[in-house]
Amino acid sequence: MKKKIEKLQKENVKFWTDFKGFIARGSVLDLAVAVVIAAAFNAIVNGLVDYIITPFITYMTSGVSIHEWEYILRDEVVNAEGVVEVTKISIQYGLWLQTIVDFIIIALSIFVAVRIIRNIQRKLNEQELAEKAKKEAEAKAEAEAKAKKEAEEAEAKRIAEENARKEMRADIGVTADLLTEIRDLLREKK
Repeated sequence: MKKKIEKLQKENVKFWTDFKGFIARGSVLDLAVAVVIAAAFNAIVNGLVDYIITPFITYMTSGVSIHEWEYILRDEVVNAEGVVEVTKISIQYGLWLQTIVDFIIIALSIFVAVRIIRNIQRKLNEQELAEKAKKEAEAKAEAEAKAKKEAEEAEAKRIAEENARKEMRADIGVTADLLTEIRDLLREKK
């Protein structure tokens, strides 16, 4: 029993630690922002439906609002005193159609909004990729220029060393000739 309680306590601590991490990541804040934006978006769509589309449909149907469209199964029965004795039962297909219209408008609005956002993101990504490619091209050009300069410097150094070797060989040859002459002169003097 004691082990079960300890296990539950550990799970409880782990749950709250995970929850704290979840909140700290910002997911809850993102979700809250999404809910607020969705509520505002819902108000806009409802306004579009209620103030623009529904009046247009009402006009097209000779003044009968889509909200009033119904199929009556049983009429309301009112007694002489005005008290309802039997309530009306009706299938309110107009309200159902209104819900479908609302759904289509919301779906269309969200589709358009998402499409606009994706196009903006795509253009930003293309711009970032173009900037990255430009920087990479500049870095490659700099690396090539540096490599060319280093190759030129290496070639110049090689040529300078070759010339120095030639001069040294020439000096060695002159020195050898000079030493040979001195030797020959010393032999003659003996």
